[in-house]
Amino acid sequence: MTPAKARKTLIARRDELLGNLDRIEDQLDEPMPKDWEDAASERQEDEVLSALGHSDQAEIRRIDAALARIEAGEYGECVQCGKKIPEKRLELLPDTPFCANCAR
Repeated sequence: MTPAKARKTLIARRDELLGNLDRIEDQLDEPMPKDWEDAASERQEDEVLSALGHSDQAEIRRIDAALARIEAGEYGECVQCGKKIPEKRLELLPDTPFCANCAR
């Protein structure tokens, strides 16, 4: 995967995640129902949404790091051992900083 293609893919995914975070935030800001059972169910849903939001934020941080590696001309190189990350791995995980050996 070329750095230009990776950049395009990463930015599109980042935009998608930011949209998800906005929707999650809007749902978390909704008032709680007055009914106790509905409120309990809503609280559980809020916990799931919060966990999804944390997961999305972590992915955004990985994407930002990958974009920084692209800008630095270091994209596609393992940050641990310095070897080239195989194309197939980058296509599957465009934000990965590690080759398969170092990711273990």
